[in-house]
Amino acid sequence: MLTLLEKVIIMSITTISKLTSKYQTTIPEPVRRLLHLNAGDTIAFDIENENVHIRKARSLDTAFAHSLQGTLTEWSSPEDEEAYREL
Repeated sequence: MLTLLEKVIIMSITTISKLTSKYQTTIPEPVRRLLHLNAGDTIAFDIENENVHIRKARSLDTAFAHSLQGTLTEWSSPEDEEAYREL
């Protein structure tokens, strides 16, 4: 568990991470500690306008994502993958 001082220090810094060629990244240690992330945890990206917030995913997030699987197949052709690869 983080102390209050550690939380203040973490909240007042900017951390960075580099993307690999597969668009993967390592979540910086201060972020992992603040969000109580462990290997294998699922994370959620909340997008609002041009801002993205990262958080530890809740069970509801995972259930919702799984419920969508199979419902968006109309956009899963090789042509669609090619057209949207750079997004």
